[in-house]
Order: sequence, then structure tokens, then C-alpha cells
Amino acid sequence: MKILVLGGTRFVGKALVDLISSKDHEITIFTRGNRPAPPHVEHLKGDRSSPEALNLLKGRSFDVIADISGRTLADTQSVLEQTGPPRHRFLYVSSAGVYANTDFWPISEETEIDSNSRHIGKFHTEQWLKDSGVPFTSFRPTYIYGPGNYNPIEKWFFNRIMNNRSIPLPGDGSLITQLGHVNDLADAMLTSLDFEVAKNRIYNCSSKQGVTLRGLVETAAKVCGKQSEQIEICSFNPIGLDLKARKAFPLRIGHFFTDINRITNELNWLPKYDLEKGLVDSFNNDYLLNQCNLTDFSLDEKLISL
Repeated sequence: MKILVLGGTRFVGKALVDLISSKDHEITIFTRGNRPAPPHVEHLKGDRSSPEALNLLKGRSFDVIADISGRTLADTQSVLEQTGPPRHRFLYVSSAGVYANTDFWPISEETEIDSNSRHIGKFHTEQWLKDSGVPFTSFRPTYIYGPGNYNPIEKWFFNRIMNNRSIPLPGDGSLITQLGHVNDLADAMLTSLDFEVAKNRIYNCSSKQGVTLRGLVETAAKVCGKQSEQIEICSFNPIGLDLKARKAFPLRIGHFFTDINRITNELNWLPKYDLEKGLVDSFNNDYLLNQCNLTDFSLDEKLISL
């Protein structure tokens, strides 16, 4: 198949392109050109917000379009104005961040949407794809982690553990979160192309289990070669902090885990990475290779003082 990947040289896009490259497909990626493309991949360079750059796609058609970098409805519409709908499927990376706060767990695909979410543009895109008749499959991951992660998720914990810092956690550390490995997301996206039932479906896509924040720290410590008793956890009071604020603490200060039964049942798909295996991959194949893991810990002191 002829596949266009919007974004394809870092994190999710890179993982997807690497996986597609192992199959017999013709790949084109469209990126800003800040990073080199893998071999045997056509690389179109331009900013998708620029009409002039999008002219590179004008008149070209694809079997599959995978939109990794789109955040707003306009982002997606402007691309499809050039290419037309894909012949087989439009793959879209949305976010579980579109869901509203709830008292019912885990979050299903039917959970109410937060109209004030910073990811609301992704929900609007999903709705437009559905209403416009474009054959699509959308994925709503929770926290994506793994090599190449540019968001401060696992690195936040690794930095504190490796620098023998205390780790601030909200309350008693019993809040439940959920991480999904980047390679699992890529695998689910490619797998969906083989299933007609996945057409015009939205899937939560993450790991099989949630984990408490304290359990996340203990697993990260094990991966870093530390004993749990060597790790000092300091509790802070989350009252007054935005539940979705991530400047001082990298995860939601509230439960955040999804039900992935729809994707496992309909696509016969299961994630290959549990939390420990995924953190080992990230630690060995990213963190230890990065010489710029210095962190400003000043916000930790402010959290602990709460």
C-alpha cells in the first residue's frame, strides 16, 4: 500500500514508520525536516500549517494516511484538501485527554468529553472524519512512553531516582495512572488496517493495567538498579493544584486509566509491553544514551512545601 505519514521522524511517527518499513509498503513522510528520514522513505519537507508547503501533496493519493502530528481540525482538513480521502483508511492519533473527569473507572470510549480539554481539537477532528465519510480509525492513548519520548514522563522519575532525589507524589501515592508503550501504539495502528470492523471506530489504546503512582516509582527504581527502600517518597497536598497541570508534576493529579477491551476484542490485539519491560526499553535505549538529562529540581521543593 501507499502510505503517507504526517510526522515520521520522532517518537510515535518514527515508531510507526519503522514498523511499516518492515512490511511491503511504499512510505512517504511529511515533516518539517528537522530530523533525517529513515532510508528508503520518501521525505517531503514542510510545515503543514503552510499552504505553500502543503502544495507538495497536491494531487497525490494514498491508500493510508496516518496523522501523527495533527492537533486541530484545520490541520487534518488542509491535508485532505490536497490528497483527497485515503482509499483504505485514515489513521489518527487522538488522546485520552479528551475525556472529562469522572467518578467511573476505567474510562471507556463512551465517557463524556471535556469541552475545555487542551486536546479538544482532536475530538473535533474525529467527529468531522465520521460526519464527512472519510474511512478512519482513531486511537486515544493515555501517557505514551518509550525511547524518543519528548514529554517528561518516565524521564521525570529516572532523573530523580538516578540523582538520589526525593520524589514528590500527591497524597499517599495511591492515584492510578496508565502508560502505554510507543511500539504498542504503532503496532495497534498498523494492525487495525487488516480489520474492516476498525473502520470508523475510536479505540482507547494503552497498557493492560493501571498502576499507582507509588507502584510506578517502585518499578522505575527497579529498572534503575535501585532498591525501593533507597527511594524517598515525599507526599504533597494536591488541593488547589489543577488536576491536569504538568509543569511541576508530570502526570494528572487524579486517576487516569482507560478500558482497552474494545480494541483487544475487536482487533484481537494485546500490548506486548508491560510497565517494567517498557521502562527497561526506555531506560536502556534512550535515557542512558542521552547526555543531557540534567533537570531543574526547584519545582520539587515547592511541591513538597504544599
